[in-house]
Amino acid sequence: MTEHVDVLIIGAGLSGIGAAAHLTRELPGTSYVVLEARAVSGGTWDLFRYPGIRSDSDMHTMGYAFRPWRHEEALGSGERILEYLRDTASEYDVDRHVRYSHRVVRASWDSAEARWTVEAEHEGRRVRLTAGLLWSCCGYYDYERGHEPEFAGAADFRGVVVHPQRWPSDLDWTGARVVVIGSGATAVTLVPAMAGEAAHVTMLQRSPTYVLSLPRRDAFAARARRWLPDRLAHPVIRWKSILVQTVFYRLSRRRPSFVRRLVRKQNLALLPDGYDVDTHFTPTYQPWDQRMCFVPDADLFKAVRRGDAEVVTATIDRFDADGIVLADGRHLPADIVVTATGLTLSPFGGIELVVDGTRVDPAQTMTYRAMMLSGVPNFVFTIGYTNASWTLKVDVVARFVTRLLAYMGERGHRSVVARRDPSVREVPLMDFTSGYVVRALDRLPSQGDREPWQLRQGYLRDRRTISRAPLDDGVLDFG
Repeated sequence: MTEHVDVLIIGAGLSGIGAAAHLTRELPGTSYVVLEARAVSGGTWDLFRYPGIRSDSDMHTMGYAFRPWRHEEALGSGERILEYLRDTASEYDVDRHVRYSHRVVRASWDSAEARWTVEAEHEGRRVRLTAGLLWSCCGYYDYERGHEPEFAGAADFRGVVVHPQRWPSDLDWTGARVVVIGSGATAVTLVPAMAGEAAHVTMLQRSPTYVLSLPRRDAFAARARRWLPDRLAHPVIRWKSILVQTVFYRLSRRRPSFVRRLVRKQNLALLPDGYDVDTHFTPTYQPWDQRMCFVPDADLFKAVRRGDAEVVTATIDRFDADGIVLADGRHLPADIVVTATGLTLSPFGGIELVVDGTRVDPAQTMTYRAMMLSGVPNFVFTIGYTNASWTLKVDVVARFVTRLLAYMGERGHRSVVARRDPSVREVPLMDFTSGYVVRALDRLPSQGDREPWQLRQGYLRDRRTISRAPLDDGVLDFG
């Protein structure tokens, strides 16, 4: 007989472990299984192994609401984040429910049975399970490959080309000339991490990104832990971080010119005298049109000031045997080229979704509260914020799901589906100009022009509306 569980979670990374821990804490009688495609847990924080990998969000909000982040560093290292995730999984007995090397490829909903049949590839064969609720926690990017543009002459290059998503464990950059192509969070992390040992590191960007330095150690958190008992210190520290993030984002959107000047002023103070800040660190777009990059203790700026690293803003003409030729004729010598050129989005892990024999095209659906798809019963997904810590949304969605399951159990409902109102106008899911989003917009579901179909990039609003809004809202259809 096919094994059946109440909830089937896809992915054992930050979202999946959080989802499972919430079920354990709030609905302890719920049976669940976590299917993980890789052989280990941790998701992003195990997959990426490039030098200096760390969070680009404050760890007091990147950590779970129910489990404090106890390290002093505000921007956590990849190693410590992975340790934190696995310790959480152990503490809440999530490990026992995870089945590794199970890549979900297809999920089919049967309305007559009110259940999903989920097919996963495991050791060369298909494994099937059934579940009452399917919960996608596999993020939004392709774990197999990142975005790698084709560069003319790349085959002529005699050095090593590396993408951060597939970092070789034996790569030695000691004394090497390194060019990092990119200007996002990965690039600004890699450059100072490699600069100490490499002969020279160049960050080659087509256009600049907003980069802001934050203290590596959160002084407020350290004082709060000294003065307050643990049960009070964690919520105080967390809410301070949430409010700072929220205020800064809102200020950026309402007074972008002020924030541009603020960031530019900090950059000028941290870079050498006479440095061309406007060319290399002043984007043409407004703050938070794309994700802002945060660096701990100005490490990127310090590397530039020391001369260990430089930033070049230009376009690539071609590779040659010894490096990269720029469109303006300059030549960047290189032994190693790192293509930190971004992610490839893969909505819902590329899983084939079928409802009553009809294949679901996500692009033809609309998102209900940015966590359910119109017309797809008993299906929930977790996608984090673009302007704040990913985990804030993990906690919001998990609280909604546990509340939804309890509501259905009390009333004897076996299915729930978001019914789309034809009068709700379609709007692109993300108002975000980052390349990885723009490249995938035609494959993503839409959002609506009003609640509850509208995506709000705001934790405080979501916490109020998603966590507490009535479930019998006239949109959710229970059966």
